[in-house]
Amino acid sequence: MTYRLLSLGCQMNTSDAERIASVLEGAGFAEAPSEAQADLLGVVACSVRQKAIDRVYGRIHEWNRWKAQRPLLTFVSGCILPEDEAKFLRLFDLVFRIDDLPQLPEMIRTSGVVTPAAIDAAVQPGRSVTLGHTDQFWGITPRYGSEHAAFVPIQNGCDKFCTFCAVPYTRGREVSRPATDVLREVEGLLARGYRNITLLGQNVNSYGRDRPGAEPTFAALLDEVGARCDAAAHKVWVYFTSPHPADMSPAVLEAIAAHDSLAKQIHLPMQSADDKVLIRMNRNHRLDQYRAVVENIRAILPAATLFTDIIVGFCGETEEQFERTRLAMEEFAFDMAYIAMYSPRPGAAAARWPDDVPLAEKKRRLQVLSGVLQETALRHNRCWEGRTVEVLVEAEDRKPGLLVGRTEGRVPVRFAGGAGLVGSHAAVDVTHARPLSLEGELAVPAALAAS
Repeated sequence: MTYRLLSLGCQMNTSDAERIASVLEGAGFAEAPSEAQADLLGVVACSVRQKAIDRVYGRIHEWNRWKAQRPLLTFVSGCILPEDEAKFLRLFDLVFRIDDLPQLPEMIRTSGVVTPAAIDAAVQPGRSVTLGHTDQFWGITPRYGSEHAAFVPIQNGCDKFCTFCAVPYTRGREVSRPATDVLREVEGLLARGYRNITLLGQNVNSYGRDRPGAEPTFAALLDEVGARCDAAAHKVWVYFTSPHPADMSPAVLEAIAAHDSLAKQIHLPMQSADDKVLIRMNRNHRLDQYRAVVENIRAILPAATLFTDIIVGFCGETEEQFERTRLAMEEFAFDMAYIAMYSPRPGAAAARWPDDVPLAEKKRRLQVLSGVLQETALRHNRCWEGRTVEVLVEAEDRKPGLLVGRTEGRVPVRFAGGAGLVGSHAAVDVTHARPLSLEGELAVPAALAAS
């Protein structure tokens, strides 16, 4: 029997999908080449964004039409608000919380589909802790979607309750994964030759606070991960996402500076640069605090690239308040910014407030900030023209003969190169800078250049 998964939303959902795939394959399913050839179809949903929910409805209506032609079982899991869950129960055969994933084979059997293997095949043996639901989920060995890059969850849920965000209502309160499990998964990835590891959480730098004394701080966990990756037989770049500005301590930055394997790239969501908007967002930081963190980053990690998230058109945002965000973007000169127009999400506190910035104005503000980003990122990238950068090659480009990769600072690079480089590090001579990427050619090895 076969399955096919559709993962929507953030990197955490991608990581969840890898564990779902592992459970299904442990229960005897094989991945189908396409949805049309699968006996079991599943969605890892994202209630945080309306577009993602719209895609869920689009797919399930199509799948339910297929049921008139052949036997088919459908399920949905992931980040789901109660309001969406109630609707999904009428459309999908199975709806379950991601923490309940270990019970999925039994749910499938209860639905009348016999699975040939037990869930135990997918769970790591020899664990020394008592397993709760979340620990059982984390105990599942993922079926990683890449042979060189992997996501490692270290935390689930969020305690921040930003008024625009539904995550605390879809994933619950913060729960830290045991550090022993995190380190075991990292060590397993190193043994298999992985070169890119991303530690995942909704607010990674509050890691361990829900288990004081039982788990290390985030800075200490980074130090442990960095020590292991520094000692690997191959080069490794370790990233993390996402931190919260209110919790970003110098100790975290110092841990990154102390280890070659901890990548010099920081994603620090700002959301807005106006203090009154930040208060309405319940962001627990102000512009001066954010500026202090950026100053620490520049002082401790001068080579680091700086990424951010920004929302335009939040409830009640005036032109003057938006202007402060524009000025802050110029001041901080981000290498990358993920800019989104505000849209209400049911369940989040701000959904009860007037969405009073017109769509046309939201689009204008997004374009203004995108223009600032294009200018600052291009200024950064032009510094690389005529120089050689190291990249981790991610894939072959759609255009034959070209490869795509990223620098340690996660700047995309498109370059001409040979076959067999995907998943390895390579040196690239940069020939041209674009606002959000670089172009170049594979550098000639030093030995050949000398001859």
